[in-house]
Amino acid sequence: MKTKEQKWMEQIQRGNRRAFKKLFDHYSDYAHRIAFAITKNSHDASDVVQETFIKVFRYAHTFDLKKPFQPWFYRILVNEANRLFQQRADDAIQMETDKIDFFEQHQKLNEFDHLEIALEKLSENERIILVLKYVENFTEKEISLMLELNVNTVKTRLYRARQKLKSIIERIDLND
Repeated sequence: MKTKEQKWMEQIQRGNRRAFKKLFDHYSDYAHRIAFAITKNSHDASDVVQETFIKVFRYAHTFDLKKPFQPWFYRILVNEANRLFQQRADDAIQMETDKIDFFEQHQKLNEFDHLEIALEKLSENERIILVLKYVENFTEKEISLMLELNVNTVKTRLYRARQKLKSIIERIDLND
């Protein structure tokens, strides 16, 4: 003989929404108590129960009418609670990642500010050669053609400009 739950599930599988309402009315309070015992939070328990019933409705066709309903139902409920916990853990990790990203971005902005200040302290020729090489990514040969300089002169000026820039940045960092 079929249980009332099996009968409801059979009717739900045929698309009977009233049977689903009966199932919901019969199990929602008890499911909420179980979900609350798991989550320790009424709001979370309500979310778990809601998602559980959505899954019951959506996957009713997978329920084996020869098997008892409660183990199937509570497996869905526990899985939804676990999914909620996993989502919260993922959200917490994402928040930490966002904090780290913000911090790193802030650090990079500070470094960029230092670089910008340091570049302003260079001569125009030093600034131009560094920008052409490291911002615009031109080769030493291309820079030599643009500035009408010997390639070795470009390399020497790049080296000196880098050294001067490094020295200026170190002084800025010491003053912070």
